Amino acid sequence: MSHSDTILDRLMSLHPKVIDLSLDRMHRILAALGNPERRIPPVIHIAGTNGKGSTLAMIRAGLEAGGASVHVYTSPHLARFHERVRLAGKLIAEPDLAAALEECETANGGQPITFFEITTAAAFLAFSRVPADYTLLEVGLGGRLDATNVIPDPRLTIITPVSIDHTQYLGETLAEIAGEKAGIIKPRTPCIVGPQQEEALRVIEARASGLTAPLSIYGQQWQIAADRGGIIFQDDHGLWDLPRPNLIGDHQIQNAGSALAALRELGADEAQARAAMTGAEWPARMQRLTHGPLARAAGPQAELWLDGGHNPAGGDALAAVLAGLPSRPTHLVCGMLNTKDITGYLRPLATHAESLTAIGIEGEPNTLPAEETAGFAREVGITAQIAESPMQAVTRIVESCPQARILICGSLYLAGRILRENG
Repeated sequence: MSHSDTILDRLMSLHPKVIDLSLDRMHRILAALGNPERRIPPVIHIAGTNGKGSTLAMIRAGLEAGGASVHVYTSPHLARFHERVRLAGKLIAEPDLAAALEECETANGGQPITFFEITTAAAFLAFSRVPADYTLLEVGLGGRLDATNVIPDPRLTIITPVSIDHTQYLGETLAEIAGEKAGIIKPRTPCIVGPQQEEALRVIEARASGLTAPLSIYGQQWQIAADRGGIIFQDDHGLWDLPRPNLIGDHQIQNAGSALAALRELGADEAQARAAMTGAEWPARMQRLTHGPLARAAGPQAELWLDGGHNPAGGDALAAVLAGLPSRPTHLVCGMLNTKDITGYLRPLATHAESLTAIGIEGEPNTLPAEETAGFAREVGITAQIAESPMQAVTRIVESCPQARILICGSLYLAGRILRENG
């Protein structure tokens, strides 16, 4: 166990709740640290229900292709915590992470603070000490009261598509949830708005209008569409004819639109736009697994895929990806958290899946028991059974169907486990 892992374990116990949306504790610890959030490179702040990480990955690829150095903050991590923080393009080194976490622990003085809040403060501290041209900052949950929303004057804000998720924290209606996401809009700061339902867009427009923040909205200031195997992006500055994003799925075209609109706002050229499409990396988004013990268990004839989507919009996106792949019997291996809209996620997948093998997510206190996941699958018409582990699930599927397309899905936490254990 690394030194930072030991500190991270201690930080878990500083607050009885995993999530407690408020900015008071953030302002307190940042003041104790000398307000590092005011000394970080220009911030591009990204909120939204789906597509935040993919959009961020494309913007990063475009900026770096133009020679810019970029800090990145994302969550959750998949295999190790260090993935959440990139300093000028490189994953944070163990000594730098441990030092920042220790300083934050000392500054906090044992007072209540959530794990996400204190680790976000540590990221800001690290960002304030290393020069870079931009900071790409992904919201953890919501926006208005998210720990990242303490940046007084970002260079740019982005709101990717908003849908119903995390209702226990963000509100029951689309308008309430959009209101939370729109909380990242700042006075006179440009905001890029991805495709939205009308109800969400009205809320975002009202918030921006009150802050005189200029909006650049999909379908109004910019358009994106698939075209003969590529994509066309168009705005007031002209047209970019580009390759499709290398992240798989039609929903990535929407994400590409938000990323390209952001790059245009930052003065990027067509070569950078092209690099944003061809160079983005974002693990566990319809990722093909070809190495490691699970891939070996799947054998030479089967395909093994991994996806971390977990809400109804994620299920829709995954179903669309499956519809676009060459025909092959598809078998799901699914583990989910008990906080999600399970049937909403599984229903779109029902027409594509021959079977679902349900598993629990080992080491995850909020895992949905495999029996319950299987029950939800049967409710939406998928033949379901349970397995003790991903390995057992894959082995059983291949025994009955050697040419299967096996898709491990349902949770980013499960995806992280798979990536860790499969090397």
